[in-house]
Amino acid sequence: MLNRIALPILAMPRPAKRVVVLSVDAALCVLTVWLAYYLRLGEWVKLSGDSFWQPMSAVGVSLVLALPIFIVNGFYRAIFRYSGLAALMTVLKACAVYTLLFATVITAFGIDGVPRTVGLIQPLLLLFTVGASRLMARFWLGGLYRNQLRMIALPRVLIYGAGNAGRQLAAAMANSHEMRVVGFMDDDDRLHGHVLNGLSIYSPADLPGLVSSLQVSTVLLAIPSLSRHRRNELIAQMQRAHVQVRTLPAVTELAQGVVSTSDLRELDIDDLLGREPVSPNHILLGKNITDKVVLVTGAGGSIGSELCRQILAVGPSTLVLVEQSEFALYEIQQELQERLDGDATLLVPVLASVRDAQRLGEVMADWKPDTVYHAAAYKHVPLVEHNPIEGIRNNTLGTLTAAQVALAHGVADFVLISTDKAVRPTNIMGASKRLAEMALQALAESAPRTRFSMVRFGNVLGSSGSVVPKFRRQIRDGGPITLTHPDMTRYFMTIPEAAQLVIQAGAMAKGGDVFVLDMGDPVKIHDLATRMIELSGLCIKDANNPDGDIEIEITGLRPGEKLFEELLIGNNPRPTSHPRIMKAHEEFLAWPALLEKLRLLEDLLDQRNVEGTKQLLIELVSGYAPQDNTIETAIVDSRLRYSV
Repeated sequence: MLNRIALPILAMPRPAKRVVVLSVDAALCVLTVWLAYYLRLGEWVKLSGDSFWQPMSAVGVSLVLALPIFIVNGFYRAIFRYSGLAALMTVLKACAVYTLLFATVITAFGIDGVPRTVGLIQPLLLLFTVGASRLMARFWLGGLYRNQLRMIALPRVLIYGAGNAGRQLAAAMANSHEMRVVGFMDDDDRLHGHVLNGLSIYSPADLPGLVSSLQVSTVLLAIPSLSRHRRNELIAQMQRAHVQVRTLPAVTELAQGVVSTSDLRELDIDDLLGREPVSPNHILLGKNITDKVVLVTGAGGSIGSELCRQILAVGPSTLVLVEQSEFALYEIQQELQERLDGDATLLVPVLASVRDAQRLGEVMADWKPDTVYHAAAYKHVPLVEHNPIEGIRNNTLGTLTAAQVALAHGVADFVLISTDKAVRPTNIMGASKRLAEMALQALAESAPRTRFSMVRFGNVLGSSGSVVPKFRRQIRDGGPITLTHPDMTRYFMTIPEAAQLVIQAGAMAKGGDVFVLDMGDPVKIHDLATRMIELSGLCIKDANNPDGDIEIEITGLRPGEKLFEELLIGNNPRPTSHPRIMKAHEEFLAWPALLEKLRLLEDLLDQRNVEGTKQLLIELVSGYAPQDNTIETAIVDSRLRYSV
């Protein structure tokens, strides 16, 4: 209805609008004189008879003085629906001039029948009513009331933390069109029941009741310095309350203490894991990197790119980025170039395949790397399962090629990024990685000039193909979350933590070492999906709750996929100087015997003999037990050679 009245007024020509506003101001002059009489006499003056003419003289003086003053001060040139503080200051100045003149005429000189106090009361009333009329025009015609209505419909949120970050966040969100802050929560019981900037401060224990009474859908964590242990407790509490949780970055990431709504983000992967990260040993981080030439293969991949970021932070003299994907190489090179900020490190982007010995030889001859981190690999289990020939060529023979070229050019340290899938593998990817490990172990024994080592760890969250981005996307799309088996478990680690541990493990190598990262307890994927759904403020849809939001759909195991992953073949890990790094003892063939088998493997790959390759892998890789349909699903006949 307000819109229906406002639109015709807004459509009027400017001269007509000015006449309307001038008429309103004239009416306010009359109204305020009448009100001033009432406030002075204690009764309403009748608008008839002799008593009518006494206030009319005051009305006449008001109109004669007010309207010219208003015109001179530009009252009728302003666009009221966009007016703000400047327009109100103009009203205040004009009314001050009017007050001086009107009080001089009515109070100082006086008019017969007009009480002198009217000269003081009426200007105050006029100031109030004229100012109120401008505010009403801005609120109504400018659409502010619509903004207020929209604010009422916004998702209602609580800010956890009434400290500096929480206050800044509340101020930044005061005019937000995304969510509406309805209160604070804080651990300090001295603040409970108090009001901060118009918002009540509640106890965290009241959250379940607040979700219902205040219709809260989201909690914003605004305590950047919160310990991991306490953070995990809060997340578990909010998970039970079925509210969405968003967080501010760590205190070190907040620029100059200024917080805005753009800083809000979904929970970190660390929060989903609930693991306490261990601070890196900076001596180990810098041992094989600082002021040295470092080469990273697979530099554009998930692990390789994070390795490059961590390496760059330690200050190598030169960082050589080897990558076969032009786009991935361009992306990481541009990102790292921006991070340099005048540092002395030289970035060298190289387009090359690790299977090209000549190209790798040219690169290593030109740049003479001290340390090589070999992260290039095909790692997606189902894809490698359907493309076994290419997977083995890249993961096993590519590793061997890179290692032999590094050995020939005097590289001091060569670190292979391996995987828990290499332990008693059920898929081609895992078997190819274990065979790559065995090749390095054998080389280390026969050629000690280069320290070859391997670092084995489980899944990294946030990498390409990781379940967390996939689950987030599925939740955002309304589900279902697809899970291959309800009992599937995996070891998880964040990419930055894994990259730091790889660097530190490589620095401890003596030659032929198989390092195993402490991944913590294995995580049940179904529990991770449940946690993500509940921390998004949603409910699981299942037989017990058919009206839930997100369903978890079981799709069945994929080719080569295991229910449970292991980190060790044997059960004899030895500790190292780092609490998160262990050293495994794994059996392997001596180099002469293994070299003969690797040549046979290469011949089978050249013949594209998948069955023969499979049998050789079973012979070489301890515990390799391929699923019955592993290879059969990948090969049909010679017409499908492109897939093998």
